Amino acid sequence: MKKPVIGITVNHVSEGPLPHDRLSLSYVKAVRDAGGIPVLVPNLGDASVLSALDGLVVSGGSDFDPAQFGQEPQGTHMEGVSPERDATELALLREAAPDLPILGICRGIQALAVAYGGTLIQDVPSQRPSELGHAQGGARDARTHGVHVAPDSQLGAILGSHDIRVNSFHHQAVDRVPDGFRVVAWADDGLVEGIESNARPFCLGVQWHPENLTGVEEHARRLFVALVEAASKRHSAEAS
Repeated sequence: MKKPVIGITVNHVSEGPLPHDRLSLSYVKAVRDAGGIPVLVPNLGDASVLSALDGLVVSGGSDFDPAQFGQEPQGTHMEGVSPERDATELALLREAAPDLPILGICRGIQALAVAYGGTLIQDVPSQRPSELGHAQGGARDARTHGVHVAPDSQLGAILGSHDIRVNSFHHQAVDRVPDGFRVVAWADDGLVEGIESNARPFCLGVQWHPENLTGVEEHARRLFVALVEAASKRHSAEAS
C-alpha cells in the first residue's frame, strides 16, 4: 500500500536578501516515523498543493496578524508576523476537502480557529496572566504543565489518556472557538489546549508541540500515527 503524503506548513522568513521558508526537522521525522511521506508546503499564498496531499499538518511558529481575525494589535509583543504564511495557511484550511485529515500544532490550532471564524488571545501573559508557564525555557521535550482532555472526545481516544503532561512554547492562544468546533482540552489555568471539528472526520488542533515529545511520550506518537492512518484510509478510498 502506498504511504500517504502529509503536507507540513512552514515558517516564512522575509528578512535579508534571500527570503526563505524553513521548518524544524522534528515535524518531518514525526510524520515519517508514523508511516507517512512528509512534504513541506511552501508559502505561496494559495492552496495549489492540496490536490497532492492525503493529510495536512499546520505547524507551529510565528504570530498571526490580528487583522486576520478582525482586531487591532494589542500591546507590542508580536513575533515574526508573515502575510505570506497567514495567506497560505488560511487558504489551505478554507479550501481543504471536508475529509482531508488535518492536525494543527501550536500556531496550527490558532490557524484552525482563525480560518473558520474564531479569534485569538494576542498575548497570553498580559491578557490572561497566570502562574502557569506557557512559554517554557530549556529542553523542547520537557513537560512543564498538565492538560485535561475531554473523555468523550476524538482527541482523548487518540491520546489514550485524559490527563497528560505537555511542553509549552506560545504566547498566543485560541480565544473564541469557531462554529463547528468544540474545546476538548484545557490547561490547569483554563487556557484552551485542544479543539476538534464536530463535522469533519479528522480535524483537530493542539496547543503543545507533540513533534518534540514522540520519543518520550506515547500520547505524542499516537497523535501522528492517527493522522497518518486517517490519511491512508482516505487515500485508499479515493484509489478504489
